[in-house]
Amino acid sequence: MTQEQLNRFSVISSLIDGHITVREAALSLDLSERQVKRLKKGVMEEGPEFLIHKNTGRSPKHAIPKETKEKIIALKLSEPYKDANFKHFQELLAEHEGIILSYSCLYSILTEAGIESPKKRRRFKPHRRRKRKPQEGLLIQMDASPFEWFGTKEQFALHGAIDDATGKIVGLYLTKNECLHGYFEITWQILKKHGIPASIYADRHSIFQSPNASKLTVEEQLAGKVVKDTQFGRAMNELGITLIPARSPQAKGRVERLWETLQSRLPVEFKIAGITSIEQANEFLTQYIDKFNALFAVEAKE
Repeated sequence: MTQEQLNRFSVISSLIDGHITVREAALSLDLSERQVKRLKKGVMEEGPEFLIHKNTGRSPKHAIPKETKEKIIALKLSEPYKDANFKHFQELLAEHEGIILSYSCLYSILTEAGIESPKKRRRFKPHRRRKRKPQEGLLIQMDASPFEWFGTKEQFALHGAIDDATGKIVGLYLTKNECLHGYFEITWQILKKHGIPASIYADRHSIFQSPNASKLTVEEQLAGKVVKDTQFGRAMNELGITLIPARSPQAKGRVERLWETLQSRLPVEFKIAGITSIEQANEFLTQYIDKFNALFAVEAKE
C-alpha cells in the first residue's frame, strides 16, 4: 500500500472502531461524508484491499510500450534525426517511421531520456509586428539566407519569397552565393504559379537598388537627376511590380522568421532525403514548398 492508502486505512479503522465520527473522518481525509461511508463499507466487507486501486502495479491501457519508447529515443539520437527540433521530429516520425503520437507524449519521452530540443527560443523583442496585408499577392517579401544547408562547413545562399498576407512560401531557390540569377528564379516561380504580385519588399542590396540611389543630394533630385534602375528593377518595372526597399531586417520580419524555421528544418530534411548538391536541393524544394505551406500558411483576411 502507498502512504496515502495506509493513512486512509488508519482513519477508516478509527471510524469503524467508533473513535471518530464520519464528519471527522471526512475532514481528516478531505473527502465528502458520502465517500467516507463508501470507504467504511468497503473496508468492513473486503478488508484493507478495498483501498488499493485495482490498476495499482499495472501499466495503463494507453501506455506506450517500452520497445516503442526505446525506438523513438534511438531514432532521435541517430544521424538523420538528431538535429530536428521536437515538433519537426514528431512530424518526421509520422511521415517516415509510421509512429504517430502527441507532442506532449513525445516531449515526455525525450526529456525523461535527457534529450533537449535544439530549437532555440527567440529573445523577446520590444517592436510590434506589422499587420499582415489583407489580400494574397499585395506584398511579397524577398530575401536570401547564407547558411550551411547541407550540414557541412560550406555555406550556400537560399533565395526565398513569402506572401505577406498568408505566410505562404511562393519561391525557393538555392545557389552558391546570393545573386541576380537566384532572385530571377524565385520571381519566375511566383509568376508561373501565382501570377504577378502588386509589390515586392526587399532589402537595399545592389541587386534591387543602385548604390548611387542614396548618394543623390536634394538639389540633384530637384533638378530631375535620377539613378538608373538595376537589371532586376527594370524587369519589375516592365511587369508593373512596385519594388519597395526595406530600411531594416525587422521591416521584413516575416521572411526573417522564415529563415529561422527553414534553418532548423531543411538541413534535417536534406539529410533524410540524401541530398548533398544544389541541383538535388532545388528539385526537392519544388515539392517541399507545398509541404511547408500545408503546415504553416494561414488564410488571407480577404
